[in-house]
Amino acid sequence: MTLPIPRCIINGVIKVLYFARLRDSLGKSSEQLTLPAAVRDLEGLRELLIARGGAWEEELASSKPVRAAVNQAMAHGDARIADGDEVAFFPPVTGG
Repeated sequence: MTLPIPRCIINGVIKVLYFARLRDSLGKSSEQLTLPAAVRDLEGLRELLIARGGAWEEELASSKPVRAAVNQAMAHGDARIADGDEVAFFPPVTGG
């Protein structure tokens, strides 16, 4: 008798997009990222990226105005992220 394999994803893969000054400072417009099991929300992802140091630490610091969206919906730090999600980081935009 074989037991069913649990259907859980330990390390999901997400697409991360960077816009405007973030794209310029970080040197990339997007990347595929395998999430560590401990990263389950937007704030955890931001902390993971900040840990890269350099421009990542500077541009994504909590003191910098950065907005985020998960699957094209505006999101806050406690927004859950999972395998297959698309996360975008961008500076606030003003109209005129």
